[in-house]
Amino acid sequence: MHLLDNVIQPYAWGSRTALAELLGQPSPSATAQAELWMGAHPGAPSRVRRDGQGRTLLELIRAAPERELGERVARRFSGELPFLFKVLAADTPLSLQTHPSLAQAREGFARENGLGLAPGAPHRNYKDANHKPELTCALTPFDALCGFRRADETLALFDGLGLASLAPLLAPLRASPDAQGVARMFERLMTGPRESLAVQVAEVVAACAERAEHAGPFREELRQAVRLGALYPGDPGVVGALMLNLVRLQPGEAIYLPAGNLHAYLGGVAVELMANSDNVLRGGCTPKHVDVPELLRVLDFQCGPVRTLVAEPGADAESVYPTPAEEFRLSRFELRPGLDARPVRRGPEILLCAAGAARLTLADQTLALPRGASVFVSAADGAYTLQGEGLVFRATSGL
Repeated sequence: MHLLDNVIQPYAWGSRTALAELLGQPSPSATAQAELWMGAHPGAPSRVRRDGQGRTLLELIRAAPERELGERVARRFSGELPFLFKVLAADTPLSLQTHPSLAQAREGFARENGLGLAPGAPHRNYKDANHKPELTCALTPFDALCGFRRADETLALFDGLGLASLAPLLAPLRASPDAQGVARMFERLMTGPRESLAVQVAEVVAACAERAEHAGPFREELRQAVRLGALYPGDPGVVGALMLNLVRLQPGEAIYLPAGNLHAYLGGVAVELMANSDNVLRGGCTPKHVDVPELLRVLDFQCGPVRTLVAEPGADAESVYPTPAEEFRLSRFELRPGLDARPVRRGPEILLCAAGAARLTLADQTLALPRGASVFVSAADGAYTLQGEGLVFRATSGL
């Protein structure tokens, strides 16, 4: 087992306090700190401590994949750690985005390679050939837009704005209040002439600001649209965001995002566990590359409410967040004095102490895990014991 030193991604939407305080570093930090990456993704692999060769976790695994991952995981995922574990800290909203399916990622990656796009090209959509289902679990109250709202509710929201100019935009949804109508409305919104769209976005944001002053069923959605409109004036993604479910997660609650789910994180701190990929297709509300035709090609327009997940109690103080992903499995331990947790081993894993402090004992070796510390446990390591007082998240394979 190895303690990890992890890369912090300094994206502009990040917090200057949340990750610094989690890691016991000076707060506020000098720059925004958006994501703490724990894993072996080639773009930002963790580094293992107390390793005489000073290797990254990626190098450690590639040197002996069957030892580090176990034969089953190594065979199924071609010798790669199948998951990427993160802590995300958002002070301002992330882009409106989705992730491709595995087949779409493989096709898109091969297509862009065939076009000769450099791996780090800013206008590249596919950075790897993997999909990116993900699970997001709140550490603080966490706001997100997630999946298309029910068609009748979206019509009620837009009708409540009282804008006759929206009639052409709403016509497809009014004619077909289902996923097909949602798709046609969203496509019309995202592909219209930019100048007329900018005028329409400004009208919608102004109407949202006026209606948000009064109590109503969509008051918070309207407030978020005003916030997005101030950050990204004229961006059609601001209006598109009004078609999505607004979700507020309380600490410990989670959402699962399969391929094709249109979403945007609005603010808060959370842990994320996903397949080992960095493929993101953006639709707006960002200065980064936006490819609307490719976004429309991969989106899932099924509409309805979002299912909020809570951890299901299991053995040895471990509670598990159920998802269908075979790349990853997220669980948590709420440790207290006098309680020894002895998790059943499931291959390679990364543990993160998110609150309090813990100790991990394996044979005659004990590692202290203060708040913010993370550790990689190899598939070749034996059973271990967790003790302490605090909250520990465990990332493992879903196999």
